[in-house]
Amino acid sequence: MKGYTALKPPMGWNSWDCYGATVTEEEVKGNAEYMAAHLKNFGWEYIVVDIQWYEPESKLSAYRPFVPLTMDEYSRLLPAPNRFPSSERGNGFKPLADYIHKLGLKFGIHIMRGIPRQAVHENTPIFGTAKRAREVANPNSVCWWNTDMYGVDSALAGAQSYYDSLFLLYASWGVDFVKVDDIATPYSYGEVELIRNAIDKCGREIVLSLSPGPASIEYAEHFKKHANMWRITDDFWDRWDHLLEMFERCNQWSVHTGPGSWPDADMLPLGHIAIRSFENGIGDRWTRFSKNEQVMLMTLWIIFRSPLMIGCELRDNDDWTNSLLTNEEALRVLNYSSSSRQLYRKGPLKNYIAWTSFDEDGSVYLAFFNTHTVEAELEAQYPQLNIEGEYQVSDIWEHRVLGNANRSVSAVTPPHGARFLKLTKLL
Repeated sequence: MKGYTALKPPMGWNSWDCYGATVTEEEVKGNAEYMAAHLKNFGWEYIVVDIQWYEPESKLSAYRPFVPLTMDEYSRLLPAPNRFPSSERGNGFKPLADYIHKLGLKFGIHIMRGIPRQAVHENTPIFGTAKRAREVANPNSVCWWNTDMYGVDSALAGAQSYYDSLFLLYASWGVDFVKVDDIATPYSYGEVELIRNAIDKCGREIVLSLSPGPASIEYAEHFKKHANMWRITDDFWDRWDHLLEMFERCNQWSVHTGPGSWPDADMLPLGHIAIRSFENGIGDRWTRFSKNEQVMLMTLWIIFRSPLMIGCELRDNDDWTNSLLTNEEALRVLNYSSSSRQLYRKGPLKNYIAWTSFDEDGSVYLAFFNTHTVEAELEAQYPQLNIEGEYQVSDIWEHRVLGNANRSVSAVTPPHGARFLKLTKLL
């Protein structure tokens, strides 16, 4: 059972958007130190090492096919010591996790679904069972974009023991968060169940995140039963078409958000990204989203209550980027609101969108989104919001009171932008 894990949407940093498959221990520590000093007090807590930490010679965001990986004698991948020096002599990620825990943060890793091809070809043992790698692998179940693994056949004896051995190892390292890739689309529900069982038996509370998307909503209840996060989109980057698509995805999944179970709109490509990555055909850059689009992105992710994973090099953050990450009123919406829903999407091109949610303290939140190229005044009537009486209206991003309302609420909303409003009931 998932118990009390991730009762609020997880908030953290993930190395993928800026370092691809090449992040080093020094870079992870540097970003953790920045988070502890500047973001921890606002609820940011997870530091996640993304893909191929076991590949000694990984280059950019491209994967080298069929190369030797760092692995123990029990078919389990280990951190590459040339990139993570503290992992030498069988230490694994424990020294790095200990360092991050001492900062008051939590530590996470990325893994690929399945068992290493290298283990299957060598037929290495599996810890805790007499079975070996070839006896649990499904060589016909492979990832089309990465050659590191074969799938595990969940029906085979020894399959559960393999995943149990993984999560016992991760628990011994002090891992708090595991992102499992090549599992949500297409949905490998058998392996998800093995992983859920392994986490429940490992003796440590671990957040389970499933990627990539778009996840199929037909499996919503299975996701909610077994995972804490699941991606509702493929990799999200700093492209307007990606952002525009997210409105319908969030609308579709909004009824499935709740304590311990969070549809995941993917990472926040803000600030300085793609330092060692050529995703979407370009490399090292500052986010291509305009400031209006960055506000739109943050507003949608927050009112929808997506997990928030920062993708940039934190140490390069400017005041603007940090203002988006440290707005206490906005983050309260993420953590304490409920009943989030799209209020309407209208206009000839469906350019005008409104969302609402409710705070446990009685406040009402209203977000206006304008995907058009010219500004527009958007409005919500009280009957649409299911409220009555007089409310004070304030702007969450601008930190100012706009006035009072008693029948409707409206705001001029910039092109490719958003307005995020808080309605406080007046006595």
